[in-house]
Amino acid sequence: MKKFLLIPDSFKGTMDSQSLCRIMEEAIGRHYPHANIVSVPVADGGEGTVDAFLAALGGQKIRLTVKGPLLEETESFYGLIDQGRAAVIEMAAAAGLPLISDRKDPLKATTFGVGQLILDAAARGVSRIIMGLGGSATNDGGCGAAAACGIRFLDAAGQAFIPAGGSLAAIHRIDPSAVNPLLAGISFTAMCDIDNPMFGPQGAARVFAPQKGANEREVEILDQGLEHLAALIRRDLDKDPAHLPGAGAAGAMGAGLHAFFGADLQSGIQVILDTVRFEELARDADLILTGEGRIDGQSIRGKAVLGIARRARKLGIPVVAIVGDIGQGVETLYDEGISGIFSINRVALDLPSALKRSQSDLSLTVDNLMRFIKRMEEGSSSS
Repeated sequence: MKKFLLIPDSFKGTMDSQSLCRIMEEAIGRHYPHANIVSVPVADGGEGTVDAFLAALGGQKIRLTVKGPLLEETESFYGLIDQGRAAVIEMAAAAGLPLISDRKDPLKATTFGVGQLILDAAARGVSRIIMGLGGSATNDGGCGAAAACGIRFLDAAGQAFIPAGGSLAAIHRIDPSAVNPLLAGISFTAMCDIDNPMFGPQGAARVFAPQKGANEREVEILDQGLEHLAALIRRDLDKDPAHLPGAGAAGAMGAGLHAFFGADLQSGIQVILDTVRFEELARDADLILTGEGRIDGQSIRGKAVLGIARRARKLGIPVVAIVGDIGQGVETLYDEGISGIFSINRVALDLPSALKRSQSDLSLTVDNLMRFIKRMEEGSSSS
């Protein structure tokens, strides 16, 4: 009996990873009805991360009301996995851009609700929290989440307040003495696939704040605020996360998670592969199918396909990438463990037209691959 491991990333704006797995399963099943097909949907830390983990591992989706990015009551959620011992949180579920629509304002937006999600998970007795960083509306360095969890940010008059992106410069001192005891003993892992620092030319504010609604002057305020926060973290917490790879993720939430919660900042795909125990799932697999919306020479930098290929290479298992678009420079990926790359774009069409037929084109592409594999097997058995 053949074994296939399906572990695709989403095709952004087209198909989520769960849909990709379902379509691949159906296409494979037409040719190998008795195959052992193992599906592991992948998400990068942004929208869909919780659902991807729950689909891959099972678990429970917890729904609750928290403060949104503009401190309004917001319906949110997170996931419990590993028999309730671990929680998976998308920070965007409480501090994401979709929650504020056309009211983007990174000077006022806060991650306070993310801290409420953390505390709810802690109250349920989890020993590990996995935090997906992506899609944020905020630029507060994680201070809002920290404030929700009991860390006090004091102004020059000694008064505690909840900092937002535009008020980071008003912090005079950070006092961690009243942090909620529920957090004791919980390990934090942050999923981040960018390597931007906390502040500076490539930092959180200058690179990402314009997408969150900040103008040039506001970007300067936000960047200076993060630099000020970094100095206070060094002085008051004796930590220096400013230039860790991923510190600038999600409005410098990466830096804040490390400073306030002791989080490890890791590549999203590596967190996923470790959590689902990739080597165990892949054992005895004949083929691994992965994929993403676009693959090119830049995929060498932390993309899901590459992370999967490198681990599969150590196991001696071939990996095929099913993608939407193939860009320049993919040749380097063959040396990393990719056996083949196939685009689902079967005919020359404009993007809107191609998107409409993406599901059927994906099915036909996997069907074509299965036909080829079967023909090769028949040729081998007859020789």
